[in-house]
Amino acid sequence: MGIEWNRRRFISAAATVAGAAAVAPVLSACTGSPAQQTGANTESGLQAALPAYLPSTAVKADIPAVAGGPDVLTDAGFLSYPANLVTTVSGVPGRGGSYSAVTPLWGTVPPAGNSFYQAMNKALGVDLAMKPADGNNYNTIVPTMTAAKRLPDWIQLPAWWNPNFNMGGLVGTQLADLTPYLAGDKIKKYPNLAALPTGAWKAGAWGDKLYGIPSYSTGFSIAGMIQYRRDILDAKGITADQVRSADDLMNLGKELTDAKAGVWAFDDVWTYLYNSAFGAPYKWRVDNGKLVYKYETPEFLEALDWHYRLATSGYLHPDALAGDNANANTRFYAGKTLIGGGGPGQWNLADHQSGAAANPNYRRGAFPIFAADGKSAPHIPMNPLSTNVLSYLNAALKPEQIEELLSVANYLAAPFGSVEYSMVNYGVEGVHYTMVNGVPTATEEGKKDVQAATYPFLSSPQAVISNPGADVVTKDYAAWQAANVKALTKPVFWNMNVSMPLSMSTADAAQAVEDTVKDCYHGKKKVADVRAAIAGWKSGGGDRLTQWMTDNVLQKYGTGQ
Repeated sequence: MGIEWNRRRFISAAATVAGAAAVAPVLSACTGSPAQQTGANTESGLQAALPAYLPSTAVKADIPAVAGGPDVLTDAGFLSYPANLVTTVSGVPGRGGSYSAVTPLWGTVPPAGNSFYQAMNKALGVDLAMKPADGNNYNTIVPTMTAAKRLPDWIQLPAWWNPNFNMGGLVGTQLADLTPYLAGDKIKKYPNLAALPTGAWKAGAWGDKLYGIPSYSTGFSIAGMIQYRRDILDAKGITADQVRSADDLMNLGKELTDAKAGVWAFDDVWTYLYNSAFGAPYKWRVDNGKLVYKYETPEFLEALDWHYRLATSGYLHPDALAGDNANANTRFYAGKTLIGGGGPGQWNLADHQSGAAANPNYRRGAFPIFAADGKSAPHIPMNPLSTNVLSYLNAALKPEQIEELLSVANYLAAPFGSVEYSMVNYGVEGVHYTMVNGVPTATEEGKKDVQAATYPFLSSPQAVISNPGADVVTKDYAAWQAANVKALTKPVFWNMNVSMPLSMSTADAAQAVEDTVKDCYHGKKKVADVRAAIAGWKSGGGDRLTQWMTDNVLQKYGTGQ
């Protein structure tokens, strides 16, 4: 529900249109020579630009967040929606200004001037014209605006489309520098914004200046994990902690597979296993001061060898081998597959309801992070950016207008369980939602106007775990986060925005290699074929990419870790 429900729905929809890039949007491509500015931040410059971090204590969670290290924190859990809502913003934040805002929307666009928008404008004290745009075509819609230099006053720009938007060229020219308003203790004027994690603000920094306002931020930002049908494995007496190595996982696959009964142990797991269990880097590694791409690490090839053996073992569902990912959940709910890779957004109320419709005993679980050899310390890399969802203000705005909109952003970032949060996410009680068994439940008007989320894409609080009516989901996922939080590690170039020449960005995408890798973990090609593709990639631009990143980023700005 609320911010967590919207965040997961958004990520799921975004992944559909953005593919793998939605998970790893680090490098921003734009035209220009290798001598251009990269947009990366110096350590001292970034520290001077970042806002102070002042965690909110306004609402007490049922399951408190657990720290795993610097910038690493589990999401707080709520077993019910707070009955006594707190107020975090005094008075009306706006001063009557009129502004326009554009956000992507995957779904039906609410009618302009609807009752929810009107109520929000009254609560915010501004006339904010919300203009949601088709999320499926957003990566082409925005460039037409920037080319004409006709951006709205406030716009949400998903980070995985940084290359399409030429972000390195927009910051400081068409997008406003927020450093003078938010750096250091200046953010104390906006306490809800100050409660957002530092990593999320880093994701919106370019060239030692702060531009982006984060949404849907989390201190537990990972691509996903290996999940399983806990109800079925529990009934067999199998517990997650019995899987301590890649061999254990393969042996479990043999035990669970019964092709004659139409049951295969596995759906696809590659994306969520190669860089956790096998220790391959998310993208880059620094070995003895030398920058190394993931393809050139022995761990990457070891992971591929294991996955090729999995693909040819008979334990992977035939439809997964054929590349049918669209029906993976259907197979999982039906018990046709029992283990699969998935993002955190799959482990939620909607999943519980869908699974229970197929089997009343349905329960999703996830294996602990483990090392492939069963001996090394387990680790999993965090996502390259702490959030992919950032909004920006127009550089043409006057200082007093920027301050007004930052006050609005502070309202939108109010924490889960606050008066402001309820307004932003549910609307007006009795009009857009009613309380049913303690849960804000949308009316027909609320479903039409509010659930098509727009405002949270401009600014929103740190994510929480909340699944009303399914406490088992909240408890299970919160417990899994707490048990694995110390395994999270920052990847090389963590939260660093880098603009690079188009030729380098093409090499970084490495599409020919990625296609061959996919064929390998589906058993259609062998590891030797991947080695050959990597050799072609290296000579065709991969080596130049490594040198460019070494010269322009690593040696000048470090690793961001």
